[in-house]
This record gives sequence, structure tokens and C-alpha cells, in this order.
Amino acid sequence: MALPTHLTLEVVTPAGLLLKEVVAEVVAPGSDGYFGVLPGHTPFLATLGAGEIAYRHGEAWSHVSCFWGFCEVLPGKVSILAEIGERAEDIDVERAEAARAQAQERMKSLHEEQGFEEAHQDYIRAVTRLAVARRQR
Repeated sequence: MALPTHLTLEVVTPAGLLLKEVVAEVVAPGSDGYFGVLPGHTPFLATLGAGEIAYRHGEAWSHVSCFWGFCEVLPGKVSILAEIGERAEDIDVERAEAARAQAQERMKSLHEEQGFEEAHQDYIRAVTRLAVARRQR
């Protein structure tokens, strides 16, 4: 049996299907670090952390933000169920920049007090959204 020559990438969020494309390669943010998938990869399941999903068509890379969830890898398909996800072109850069600044100020004022971890997660989310948006522009 021949190995697949491409992957079908599906990204689903609670809002619905975010992305379904045929791609050559996928890089996703696993909870223990990023992992890459090429056609014919050994099947596995992974939990996802906060970061970006990068996927390649030929030489061109595209990016989607991804915040927590699960990934199923099959030889010809990558299925991602993300709690939150956004296409780079849909990210409001001004809003993300304001959220980053606000979270940074909250972290400075809270230090180790209650609410710091929430502010830190907000900061990570905003910085990731900005990074994804800026890669595509």
C-alpha cells in the first residue's frame, strides 16, 4: 500500500469548522512542545497547548492560532479540536495589542497574588494572536 502524498487538515472549534484544506505539512502546538506531521505519519493522539498551527501548501506557509484541545494524526489526515482558534487574517491586531498591554499591566500589579495565572494566560493568548497575525501580513 502506497503512503499518502498529502494531508487533509481539519481544525474545528466550538464555533464550527475553522479550516479544512489539503496540505503538505502541519506543525502544531502540543502540550509538551510543537510537533510536525508529514503524509504517512504514524497515527497518534495529542493534547494541545497554546500556540500556532502552521501548515504548508508547496512552499507557502499559513498560520492559525490554537489554544488548547486535542489532535488526532492519521497517515492522511490531521484533525484538530481546539477550544479557541482564529485564522491569521481574522485577527484584530489593535484589539490583540490592547489585550496584551492590559494583561501585562495586570501581571505587574498582581505578582503572585490571586488572578496572576489568569492574567498570564490572557497575555500568552494575546501575544500568540499577534504573532500569528503578523506572520501572514
